[in-house]
Amino acid sequence: MKTSIHFASSFKKYRSFPNVHINRTWPSNIINKAPIWASVDMRDGNQSLIDPMDVERKKRFFEMLVHIGFKQIEVGFPSASQIDFDFIRVLIEESMIPDNIIIQVLTPARASLIKRTFEAIKGVKKAIVHLYNATSPLFRNLVLKLDKQSCKNLAVHHTALIANLMKLHPETNWIFQYSPEHFTTTERDFSIDVCETVMDTFGATVDKPVIINLPATVEVSTPNIYADQIEWFCSHISERNRAIISLHPHNDRGTGIAAAELGIMAGADRIEGTLFGNGERTGNVDIVTIAMNLYTQGIDPELDFSNVKLIMREVEYCNQLPIHPRHPYVGELVFTAFSGTHQDAIKKGLDKRCNDINSENLWEVPYLPVDPIDLGRSYKAVIRVNSQSGKGGISYILEQDYGIILPRRLSIEFSKIVKEIADKTGKEITSEMIHTTFFEEYCRDIPYRLLLIKINNIGKIKISAIIKNYQNGKKYYLNGLGIEPVSVFTNALIKNNFDISVIDYKESYRGAESITFIEIREKSIDTYGVGFHTNTTISAIMAIISAINSNYIKFNFNKII
Repeated sequence: MKTSIHFASSFKKYRSFPNVHINRTWPSNIINKAPIWASVDMRDGNQSLIDPMDVERKKRFFEMLVHIGFKQIEVGFPSASQIDFDFIRVLIEESMIPDNIIIQVLTPARASLIKRTFEAIKGVKKAIVHLYNATSPLFRNLVLKLDKQSCKNLAVHHTALIANLMKLHPETNWIFQYSPEHFTTTERDFSIDVCETVMDTFGATVDKPVIINLPATVEVSTPNIYADQIEWFCSHISERNRAIISLHPHNDRGTGIAAAELGIMAGADRIEGTLFGNGERTGNVDIVTIAMNLYTQGIDPELDFSNVKLIMREVEYCNQLPIHPRHPYVGELVFTAFSGTHQDAIKKGLDKRCNDINSENLWEVPYLPVDPIDLGRSYKAVIRVNSQSGKGGISYILEQDYGIILPRRLSIEFSKIVKEIADKTGKEITSEMIHTTFFEEYCRDIPYRLLLIKINNIGKIKISAIIKNYQNGKKYYLNGLGIEPVSVFTNALIKNNFDISVIDYKESYRGAESITFIEIREKSIDTYGVGFHTNTTISAIMAIISAINSNYIKFNFNKII
C-alpha cells in the first residue's frame, strides 16, 4: 500500500511534548500496596456510551462495584443529567449506599450547577463533591477567553461556595475534591498556585485533606513524563500532607495503565478509572488491569475479581459494549495458547504444579502470568488447537477433558493426524473433534470385532475368545494359556495365522476404567490401538484388535492373514 503524499508530510504540524527537568526519584520506587480506588464508570464511563445507562442499569452497576470492593464510587453528574439526578435520589432514598461507601458527584465551576448538585445528594451520609475547571492555556485562551487570574478566581469562588453549602448540611460527612482540568498541559507553576489557593480557601488540614485530582484529560506524553509531572507536583506543593493526590489518566496514546503505575511510583495516592477502561475516545485507565498487575506481583489489590467473567458480562450488559477477547486478564482468549511451543511449555508447567504436593509454591507456569483459577476461569480453555498447534496441546486436551494420557510416541503420531485436519479446514479443532478423531483412529471395531470372551485365572490365565471378520464373515476361535494376558492373546492370534507382535504396551486408568495403549507390528507395519474397559485384560485385547483393524483399513489389505 502506497503512503499518501499528505500523510508523509503532515506530521510536521505536530510538536513533541516538552520534557520535565527534575531530579527524579520515582524510577527507583516500587509499588507495594494498592492505591485508593475510585470508580468513575457511572459518570465518566457512562457519558461516553452510545446508549447511556438508565436507572435500572446504573443500580446493577453500582451494586456490582460495591461487591467488587470499591469504597469510592462516582455515581453521576447530577446537574447535567436528569437520569443521574434521579438515580442518586434512588440510592439515597432507598438506603442503597452501604455505610463504608462514599459516593462522589461531579460539578463544573458554575453556581447554579453546584446548587443543583447539592439538591441531588441531600441527606447522604458521606459524599465527595468533585469540582473542576479548565486551567490549561489552550482552554483558557481559546475556549474560555480567560486570563490566569480569572481562571484561578473561578476555582476559588466556587470552592468557597461548596464549602459554605457543606456547612449548611453538617449531617453529611463531606470530602472536597478539585481537578485542574487538563493538568498535563497546564503550566506547572500555575497548577500549583491554583491548587494551593483552592486548598487554603476550603480550609484543608492534615486531618481533613482535600483530594487534588491531576487528570491527564487527554494523554499527551509518554508515561514517564506524566510521572515526572506528578513527582514535581508532589515535591513542590506546600504542606503535601493536606492533600490526597489523585490521578485520572486517559488512554489516548494507549499508555494510560503505564502512566497510572508510574504516577503511583511518583507519589500519587489514588486512582480514578473504569472497569476495563471504558471512557471518552480511547477510554479511561483500566482499573481491572492495574489491580491484576498488582495481584501478579504478590500485592493485595483490595478489589475482588475472583469471578471476573461474571463481572465482564455484567459490564457488557450495562455498557452495551463488548469486551475485546484479547483484553488483559479477562478476555476470552487471554489464557488460550494455539502455538505448539507455547502449548508444550504450558503443559509441562501445569503438570509440574499438579504433581507438586506443596500447594503454597509460587505460581510458575510458562506464558501464564496468573493462575486462571484465581479469576474464576478454568484450565479448559488454556490450550486450544488449530494449524499452529503441536502435540503438547493435543495431548493436554485429551488428558484434561477426557482423562486420556497418551504415550509419547502415540502423541506424536496422533498430533500429525489432527494437524492435517486443521490444515485442510483452516479452522480451530474443538475438544470434541479431537476426542472423536482419536476414537475413529485408535478404537476401531471394523472389520474384526470381538464377539465373545472368557477369562479364567487358575494359577495361569486362560483366554477363550471369538472374533469375526465382518468383511468376509469368517470367525476365529482363539484359545490360549499363559502367565501374561497380552502374550496369551497374541499367541492365540498367531496360531490362527495372524502375523503380529506387540512392540509397546502402556496402561493407565480413568477412574475405574482401564485404558490400554498397544502398538503392534504386523507385516513390518507398526500400528497403535487403544482399548477401554473396566477389566484390564479385556481392555488390552480390545486395543490389539483395534490395531489390527487400523492396519486393515489404513493399508486396504484384502487379507491380513
